[in-house]
Amino acid sequence: MNKAQLVEAIADKLGGRQNAAEAVDAVLDAIVRAVVAGDRVSVTGFGSFEKVDRPARYARNPQTGERVRVKKTSVPRFRAGQGFKDLVSGSKKLPKGGEVAVKKAPKGSLTGGKATVKKAAAKKAAAKKAAAKKAAPAKKAAAAKKVTAKKVTAKKTTTAKKAAAAKKAAPAKKAATAKKTTAKKAAPAKKATAKKTAPAKKTTAKKAPAKKATARKTTAKKTTARKR
Repeated sequence: MNKAQLVEAIADKLGGRQNAAEAVDAVLDAIVRAVVAGDRVSVTGFGSFEKVDRPARYARNPQTGERVRVKKTSVPRFRAGQGFKDLVSGSKKLPKGGEVAVKKAPKGSLTGGKATVKKAAAKKAAAKKAAAKKAAPAKKAAAAKKVTAKKVTAKKTTTAKKAAAAKKAAPAKKAATAKKTTAKKAAPAKKATAKKTAPAKKTTAKKAPAKKATARKTTAKKTTARKR
C-alpha cells in the first residue's frame, strides 16, 4: 500500500478523498518534524518514531567488498508497539469492520506496564548501589588525603609560629640576662664600699674616748697645782 492507496482506504471515513489526503499529510508532517527535532513520537499500541545517532564506523562495499569509512550520521527508527506485534504475529485477532485495530497498549507494551517499570527501577537501583560501592574507597582515600594534608599544614604553621615567637623573644631574654649579670656585678661592689665605710665610722667612734681622757688629765693637773 502506497500513500495514494492509504488515502483511498480512509477517504470514506473522513468524508472524501481531499479530507483524507490532508489528514494523512498533516499526520506525516507532524511525525517527521518531531523526529527531526529530536523528539520521540509514540502512538500507544501502534509504535514509536525516534531519531538515532550512529557513530562513525567502517563498512564494506557489497559490490567490491572494499572497506569504507562511514561518517557519523543520524537515522530515523520505528519500533512497533506490543499491540501491533500481537496482531501481526496472530496471537491477537484483528477486529472486523471499521473498528480501530489498536486502541490501547496491553501489559508489557512499549509504554511499559507496572511490571516493566518495577524491573527498570530495580535495575537502576542496583546500578546506583554498585557505583556507590565502587566510589566509596576512592572517596575514603580522598578524605584521608585531605585530613593528612590539613594535619601537615597545621604542623607547619605551628612550627613557624613557634620559631617566630622564639626569634621575637630572644632579644628580650638577652636583655634580661644582661641586666641580671650587671646587677650581680654591682652587688659585690656595693658591699665592698659598705664594708670600707663601716670601719672608718668605728675608728672615729673609738677616738672620741681619747679626747675624754686628755680632758681628765688636764683637770688632774689643775687640781695638783692648786694644792701646792
